[in-house]
Amino acid sequence: MTILDGKKVSNDIKNEIKAEGEKRKAKGEKGPHLAAVIVGNDGASLTYVGSKVRACERVGFESTMVRLSNTTSEVELLDKIDELNNNPDIDGFIIQLPLPDQIDTQKVLMAVHPDKDVDGFHPMNFGKMALDMSTFIPATPFGILELLDRYNVDTKGKHTVVIGRSHIVGRPMSILMGRKGFPGNSTVTLTHSHTKNITQITSQADIIISALGVPNFLKAEMVKDDAVIIDVGITRVPDDTKERGYRITGDVDFENVSKKASHITPVPGGVGPMTIAMLLKNTLLARERHRKSNKN
Repeated sequence: MTILDGKKVSNDIKNEIKAEGEKRKAKGEKGPHLAAVIVGNDGASLTYVGSKVRACERVGFESTMVRLSNTTSEVELLDKIDELNNNPDIDGFIIQLPLPDQIDTQKVLMAVHPDKDVDGFHPMNFGKMALDMSTFIPATPFGILELLDRYNVDTKGKHTVVIGRSHIVGRPMSILMGRKGFPGNSTVTLTHSHTKNITQITSQADIIISALGVPNFLKAEMVKDDAVIIDVGITRVPDDTKERGYRITGDVDFENVSKKASHITPVPGGVGPMTIAMLLKNTLLARERHRKSNKN
């Protein structure tokens, strides 16, 4: 059984990005600049944004954190997005989700300029991805592809089962695993909360990608021998034995499923670190695009 070590691979990618950035700076080029917009004081969101800012520092990117209060109106947020869209110094930016109830998330994501949408959430980028055109791939699916690639996990002709149909992971993953090329060329089944007899489907899968957010949902009896297991779930489960009062748990019953799997991602330390690394990769791509269009 091979552990798909996202922590190690993400560090490799960050080192590669840093080396690439230093090469460009030596030529006198501007370094990439990522901005993150956070509305409110959600603890998990602040942690995520903080780790993205630290990752930028590590690879030599500039970063800007835009913090807005919980009472920010939709109009105020859209004005801030417009400002970032038109700021030539910012190569890409992300809107940290979830947003407060008074703000229409879809409207906000639509307002981000596709050329700066390093999260890959804009319908234009999503459509390009679905048509196999060059674009920003959402960071988590991009990270999963990179893990499969670097560990040489065979996907051609395999049966991939995706659990969960979110626009951030499940839906894009089902498209990417079915596309031509590697990783891809697999036969994809997309399952969700209305899927009947899910065990019957997962037990036939060569590759399972679970992005449900239900702790320990995927049990050993739902998985065939030598399956490849990608666990995207990150849930905070209360745990008094931990200093923080909780532990991070994935969708997969790791202890038992790992005994049957050929490859498996741990939680934490699997898909999570890859997401941030691929966000940096998308930002580097955005900088390169802007450099070519502006010749600076």
